[in-house]
Amino acid sequence: MLITLTSTAPSASDLSHLLRKHPAKAQSFDLAVGTAHVVYPEATDDRCTVALLLEVDPIALVRDRRFRSAGAGSITHYVNDRPYASSSMLAVALGQVFRTAMGGRSDTFPELAASALPLTVTVAALPARGGADLVRDLFAP
Repeated sequence: MLITLTSTAPSASDLSHLLRKHPAKAQSFDLAVGTAHVVYPEATDDRCTVALLLEVDPIALVRDRRFRSAGAGSITHYVNDRPYASSSMLAVALGQVFRTAMGGRSDTFPELAASALPLTVTVAALPARGGADLVRDLFAP
Protein backbone atom coordinates (compact mmCIF):
# COMPACT_ATOMS: atom_id res chain seq x y z
CA MET A 1 0.00 0.00 0.00
CA LEU A 2 1.39 3.37 -0.99
CA ILE A 3 0.25 6.86 -0.05
CA THR A 4 1.95 10.14 -0.92
CA LEU A 5 1.42 13.61 0.53
CA THR A 6 2.58 16.59 -1.52
CA SER A 7 2.81 20.16 -0.25
CA THR A 8 3.14 23.18 -2.53
CA ALA A 9 3.12 25.73 0.29
CA PRO A 10 5.85 28.38 0.50
CA SER A 11 8.83 26.62 2.11
CA ALA A 12 7.19 23.30 1.22
CA SER A 13 10.12 21.32 2.62
CA ASP A 14 9.01 22.39 6.11
CA LEU A 15 6.55 19.51 5.77
CA SER A 16 9.42 17.28 6.90
CA HIS A 17 9.62 19.22 10.18
CA LEU A 18 5.91 18.69 10.82
CA LEU A 19 6.17 14.98 10.08
CA ARG A 20 9.43 14.70 12.04
CA LYS A 21 11.04 12.61 9.31
CA HIS A 22 14.32 13.71 7.70
CA PRO A 23 13.96 14.06 3.91
CA ALA A 24 17.53 12.95 3.20
CA LYS A 25 17.17 9.47 4.67
CA ALA A 26 14.82 6.54 4.26
CA GLN A 27 13.23 5.34 7.49
CA SER A 28 11.42 2.12 8.42
CA PHE A 29 9.02 1.46 11.28
CA ASP A 30 7.90 -1.93 12.60
CA LEU A 31 4.13 -2.15 13.01
CA ALA A 32 1.79 -4.94 14.08
CA VAL A 33 0.81 -5.64 10.46
CA GLY A 34 4.25 -5.29 8.87
CA THR A 35 6.72 -2.51 8.10
CA ALA A 36 6.12 1.11 7.11
CA HIS A 37 8.78 2.80 4.98
CA VAL A 38 8.99 6.61 4.68
CA VAL A 39 10.93 8.37 1.90
CA TYR A 40 10.88 11.81 0.30
CA PRO A 41 11.01 11.45 -3.50
CA GLU A 42 11.00 15.26 -3.76
CA ALA A 43 11.96 17.88 -1.16
CA THR A 44 12.46 21.44 -2.41
CA ASP A 45 11.23 24.80 -1.16
CA ASP A 46 8.60 24.81 -3.94
CA ARG A 47 7.32 21.26 -3.61
CA CYS A 48 7.74 18.49 -1.06
CA THR A 49 6.43 14.93 -1.38
CA VAL A 50 6.58 12.28 1.31
CA ALA A 51 5.72 8.67 0.52
CA LEU A 52 4.65 6.04 3.02
CA LEU A 53 4.84 2.45 1.80
CA LEU A 54 3.15 -0.10 4.02
CA GLU A 55 4.61 -3.55 3.53
CA VAL A 56 2.02 -5.88 5.05
CA ASP A 57 3.17 -9.26 6.35
CA PRO A 58 0.35 -11.65 5.28
CA ILE A 59 1.64 -14.48 7.47
CA ALA A 60 1.64 -12.25 10.55
CA LEU A 61 -1.96 -11.29 9.76
CA VAL A 62 -2.98 -14.95 9.81
CA ARG A 63 -1.04 -15.83 12.94
CA ASP A 64 -2.01 -12.80 15.03
CA ARG A 65 -5.36 -13.30 16.78
CA ARG A 66 -6.20 -9.60 16.47
CA PHE A 67 -6.43 -9.93 12.69
CA ARG A 68 -7.98 -13.38 12.44
CA SER A 69 -11.58 -13.88 11.34
CA ALA A 70 -14.03 -16.78 11.69
CA GLY A 71 -12.82 -20.11 10.35
CA ALA A 72 -9.26 -19.67 11.59
CA GLY A 73 -6.94 -22.40 10.44
CA SER A 74 -8.33 -22.52 6.91
CA ILE A 75 -5.90 -22.12 4.05
CA THR A 76 -8.07 -19.31 2.66
CA HIS A 77 -6.65 -17.02 5.32
CA TYR A 78 -3.26 -17.29 3.65
CA VAL A 79 -4.68 -16.39 0.22
CA ASN A 80 -6.39 -12.99 0.29
CA ASP A 81 -6.00 -9.42 -0.91
CA ARG A 82 -5.51 -7.75 2.48
CA PRO A 83 -1.78 -7.06 1.99
CA TYR A 84 -2.50 -5.28 -1.30
CA ALA A 85 -5.75 -3.34 -0.76
CA SER A 86 -5.61 0.12 0.78
CA SER A 87 -7.47 -0.29 4.01
CA SER A 88 -7.67 0.59 7.66
CA MET A 89 -4.16 -0.85 8.04
CA LEU A 90 -2.89 2.10 6.00
CA ALA A 91 -4.81 4.53 8.23
CA VAL A 92 -3.29 2.93 11.33
CA ALA A 93 0.20 3.14 9.81
CA LEU A 94 -0.31 6.85 9.06
CA GLY A 95 -1.45 7.44 12.64
CA GLN A 96 1.52 5.63 14.14
CA VAL A 97 4.25 6.96 11.86
CA PHE A 98 3.00 10.57 11.69
CA ARG A 99 1.43 10.71 15.17
CA THR A 100 2.43 14.24 16.22
CA ALA A 101 1.58 15.83 12.86
CA MET A 102 -1.83 14.17 12.77
CA GLY A 103 -2.43 15.45 16.28
CA GLY A 104 -1.66 18.99 15.09
CA ARG A 105 1.43 19.33 17.28
CA SER A 106 4.92 20.59 16.53
CA ASP A 107 7.40 21.74 19.15
CA THR A 108 9.68 23.38 16.57
CA PHE A 109 7.05 24.80 14.18
CA PRO A 110 3.82 25.39 16.17
CA GLU A 111 2.62 28.13 13.79
CA LEU A 112 3.04 25.81 10.81
CA ALA A 113 1.18 23.00 12.57
CA ALA A 114 -1.72 25.36 13.26
CA SER A 115 -1.99 26.60 9.67
CA ALA A 116 -3.86 25.13 6.70
CA LEU A 117 -1.52 23.58 4.13
CA PRO A 118 -2.16 22.92 0.44
CA LEU A 119 -1.75 19.14 0.42
CA THR A 120 -2.39 16.65 -2.34
CA VAL A 121 -2.95 13.09 -1.15
CA THR A 122 -2.53 10.18 -3.55
CA VAL A 123 -3.36 6.57 -2.71
CA ALA A 124 -1.90 4.23 -5.30
CA ALA A 125 -4.35 2.02 -7.15
CA LEU A 126 -4.08 -0.52 -9.93
CA PRO A 127 -5.72 -0.02 -13.32
CA ALA A 128 -8.75 -2.09 -14.30
CA ARG A 129 -8.85 -3.28 -17.92
CA GLY A 130 -12.57 -2.54 -18.13
CA GLY A 131 -12.17 0.94 -16.66
CA ALA A 132 -14.44 2.66 -14.17
CA ASP A 133 -17.57 1.01 -15.62
CA LEU A 134 -16.26 -2.49 -14.87
CA VAL A 135 -15.24 -1.52 -11.34
CA ARG A 136 -18.68 0.01 -10.73
CA ASP A 137 -20.44 -3.10 -12.12
CA LEU A 138 -18.38 -5.37 -9.87
CA PHE A 139 -18.62 -3.43 -6.62
CA ALA A 140 -21.61 -1.07 -6.71
CA PRO A 141 -24.72 -2.12 -4.76
